[in-house]
Amino acid sequence: MKRVLTASILAGIALHSQGVAMASEFQAYAMVLRQKAIVNVEAPKNLPLGFNRYPWKRDIVATVFWIGERPTENNPVPNNKSSWDARWAASFGGYDNPDPAGRRNFAPRGFEPRQNPFYIALPYNDVMHGGTKSESRKAIPWFKQAFEKAGQTVCKGRWVAIRHNGRIAYAQWEDCGPFRTDHWAYVFGNERPRPNLNQSAGLDISPAVRDFLGMGSKGIVDWKFVEVSEVPLGPWAKYGENNTFVLQHRGANLADVDRNNASGALK
Repeated sequence: MKRVLTASILAGIALHSQGVAMASEFQAYAMVLRQKAIVNVEAPKNLPLGFNRYPWKRDIVATVFWIGERPTENNPVPNNKSSWDARWAASFGGYDNPDPAGRRNFAPRGFEPRQNPFYIALPYNDVMHGGTKSESRKAIPWFKQAFEKAGQTVCKGRWVAIRHNGRIAYAQWEDCGPFRTDHWAYVFGNERPRPNLNQSAGLDISPAVRDFLGMGSKGIVDWKFVEVSEVPLGPWAKYGENNTFVLQHRGANLADVDRNNASGALK
């Protein structure tokens, strides 16, 4: 009986060891597939709706803006710079041509963008005059995890989901607007966007987001914040020195180079 029991135990140990080895091999193989998918990314056909601690902002008017856009009557601020980057057009690598004929694979023709072409603007800036706004600490849900020093934004680069006619695009928060930079009660709370020249628009989206959603120059969307670990692979994961997916693929320490997304990234 003792010999049989011992043999059974040894057999069990062998099977367990084999299972651990197989699990390790599978995990390594899965990481390789993930890295390949980031490099050779295509738009997924079925995108998850997803639910997390950030609620959807529903029925929001969204307008299209782009890096390098010149001022107009309804958009008086030029977009060669952003609220957080005085050389935004240079950082991007050129003019983000909104003309569909001048675009390919959700990016402008003629150059490879150095930043993520999937970007948005929301009407709040957490920094002003070299300091951090007083309400930011309580208003911004991830403030504690991302804050490093006064005057350094904890909002730039954060990921959002934008839904339109059953499709969901993902983008990074890279500018402030439309029209306002102080409406934290809408961006992080329950208020609605305030009246403005663009039918109370509460979100600006880039040409890449527009094209993925199949939207015109203006449309009704839902949007919400998401952690980067909740963002599926898609064309938004392909380009950009500021892109969390690209940085992860390079093995960068997100706490150093993408602190605003580091706490919500895959471990």
